[in-house]
Amino acid sequence: MRTKDTLAQGLLSNINNDAIISVISDEVDSDYNLDGIEELEDVPVLPLRNMVLFPNVLIPITIGREKSSKLVNKAYDEKKFIACIAQKDASVEEPTAEDLHQYGTLVQIVKILKLPDGNLTIIAQSRKKIELKNITAEEPYMIGQVSVMEEDFSKIGKNEVLALESSLKDVAYQILSLNRDIPQEASHALENIRELEFLANFIATNINADVNEKMKILKVSNGKTKVEKLLKLMHKEVNLLEIKNEIAGKTNVDIDQQQRDYYLRQQMKVLQTELGVEGPDQEIAEMKAKASLKKWPEEVNEHFNKELAKLQRSNPAAADFAVSMNYCEFLLDLPWDEVTDDKFDLKLAQKILDKDHQGLEKVKERILEYLAVLKLKNDIKGPILCLYGPPGVGKTSLGRSIAKALGREYNRISLGGLHDETEIRGHRKTYVGAMPGKIIQSIKKSKVSNPVFILDEIDKIGNDFKGDPSSALLEVLDPEQNSTFVDNYLEVEYDLSKVLFIATANSLDTIQPALRDRMEIIEITGYTFEEKEQIAKKHLIPKQRSEHGLKAKDFTFTAKGLKFLIENYTRESGVRGLERTVGSVVRKIAKSIALEEEYQKSIGPDQIIEYLGAPIFERETYSDNDYAGVITGLAWTQVGGEILFIESSLNKGKGRLTLSGQLGDVMKESATTALSWLKANADKYGIDHRIFENYDLHIHVPAGAVPKDGPSAGITMLSSMVSIFTQRKVKAKLAMTGEITLRGKVLPVGGIKEKLLAAKRAGIKEIIFSERNQRDVKDIPEKYTDGLKLHFVKDAKEVLEIALLTKKVEDPIKFDLPKK
Repeated sequence: MRTKDTLAQGLLSNINNDAIISVISDEVDSDYNLDGIEELEDVPVLPLRNMVLFPNVLIPITIGREKSSKLVNKAYDEKKFIACIAQKDASVEEPTAEDLHQYGTLVQIVKILKLPDGNLTIIAQSRKKIELKNITAEEPYMIGQVSVMEEDFSKIGKNEVLALESSLKDVAYQILSLNRDIPQEASHALENIRELEFLANFIATNINADVNEKMKILKVSNGKTKVEKLLKLMHKEVNLLEIKNEIAGKTNVDIDQQQRDYYLRQQMKVLQTELGVEGPDQEIAEMKAKASLKKWPEEVNEHFNKELAKLQRSNPAAADFAVSMNYCEFLLDLPWDEVTDDKFDLKLAQKILDKDHQGLEKVKERILEYLAVLKLKNDIKGPILCLYGPPGVGKTSLGRSIAKALGREYNRISLGGLHDETEIRGHRKTYVGAMPGKIIQSIKKSKVSNPVFILDEIDKIGNDFKGDPSSALLEVLDPEQNSTFVDNYLEVEYDLSKVLFIATANSLDTIQPALRDRMEIIEITGYTFEEKEQIAKKHLIPKQRSEHGLKAKDFTFTAKGLKFLIENYTRESGVRGLERTVGSVVRKIAKSIALEEEYQKSIGPDQIIEYLGAPIFERETYSDNDYAGVITGLAWTQVGGEILFIESSLNKGKGRLTLSGQLGDVMKESATTALSWLKANADKYGIDHRIFENYDLHIHVPAGAVPKDGPSAGITMLSSMVSIFTQRKVKAKLAMTGEITLRGKVLPVGGIKEKLLAAKRAGIKEIIFSERNQRDVKDIPEKYTDGLKLHFVKDAKEVLEIALLTKKVEDPIKFDLPKK
């Protein structure tokens, strides 16, 4: 429903509809009698949008909703009252009882008029104020129970009535005078109203005010209070109209000022031309000349010329002139077709990569593949690589080396903590302080359209009410879409397909799956001890020496000293901590040189302890196999491989299984699976089934403060259980890793390289792997596997044959079992 809801419009409708009202006034039916009625049942309820009716007012209401049309037609035919109640939210299309206010007006439908657009207009005579008790039905329209409420104007004195009437009319005349759209004839309608109650209700129905404000007036039954509240609302309307008129007056003055400024500027242009001073026209002419030399797409050229023409027509003093000028200059500054020629010397590229980075063979190989294809085809879409690995392994610096190898410009964009989508896509240029996104800004900065982009910390992008930046990156990082990337500020397509994007991440779990699918994941697992040794020698020590003003002759690390430093003072996948530790040692030496103190130039373990204090970390080493149930396992951690011991013990009890050592769910499941397999195959290993029912099994993994989890301890736990139940000795200097199934199959696990190196450092001589891990071992250089005997097994029986000796421990458990 729509209604004329301002006082002015209400008064006008009253004048313009005099003829209609005079025709229908005789049709008001006397059957609509409310004397003595306090409550009414089954009253049709008509919801009103942005409109509140007050008692005893005749007003047209336009009906648009289908339900409402049915309601008014039936109520009119059956001569029924309807309850008109305002909606709390005008946008609700199908209101329910919860969407309606509590108070409304009982209305008699006097006449129904059909409009040409298919809607209905009813002439409504509001009668009494009502309170909606409850809704009894909602179809085919709302029907409810209402109670009739009386308004009390009788207690107002005669002089007071005259004063209130006069006040209402005075303020109403003020509104009419301030609103220029209302003809003077509207004031005659107010002069003809003589009764205070009708005057108050008529003005309250038609005044321009919020529904909630009107409802506060409708609730009031005391006549004097009601008029006072209405006067406050009318004074508020007067203040708003006064402010509006004041603003309109100032606007006219501003327009006059602009016209004056225009003439002055035209004169200034003539003077600038005479004096040879450069003005806006000269700058526009220069931009036009630059544009004619640009090699950009035809669509961009048309767009630029259109913007330039708009700029020429603009007033230089206008607020948007500077915005348009900056925009045109930005379009000109972008490198639309400028590219760097790639270097196709693959041997030189390999030397650069090998010099800058130790290890990382897979990444280097992938870059050389890209260069080889580019050399052969000379046209390839930039791949989207994602270097995934722990902090400090050189993911970001690798991007700089790739740019150097290719001979391209290098750009780095930090995405960590980014949560605003406009940082990627930019702002609309019409916004205050609008800027392009980081991608286009970096393209402009690099001055070529084929740089190497490092998108750093892509896994740490956030999102909030400002949008989801990771979703915006989907277009940037899709080789099929990024040739037509559109920045909000730029408004035209820009080709990003020539850019080599390299993302870095510490974790894949927080990257949106769709975004991860667009990238080629290259895992960097971390550096081995041997690689860290080489990095320290070739890069870290010379760098720290140079940064602290020392020379090669001032000190050297011995082989034992460097090994001692790496093993006992750092525990990480990367080399940041190692670099800081080397820096600490170098500073001690620099201090001694500056103070002219004597110091040891050859840095060994003793000097490192002197400079850095006692070792921080201690690595586990293999001890012996004198105890049953103690097996050496292999684990992968973020700081490389480690060995860990799994211990089992038996105690008299009821067959309970206890697990300790802060194990995760996966390791607990491995222990349960291994025990189930052992129970099923106990006879094959000479284990009496009564042991399972009369002894408690406790499995412990030492270092209980360190959380442990992962699917690589299944066969280790099984071997520990069989050893403790049979009291057989474990083969000396043996370690193992692999998961087990209920059928006894040995499944492959990850981190083979790190685990193998950890075993070698701990003095292990033999390692058991799953047969399917054989392919992983083939990728490891032979120098890391020298001196190790590797066993590749398919099932648990093979594991036990290799791991357990027939000989029992010196002091085996004597099982006390009940008789069969």
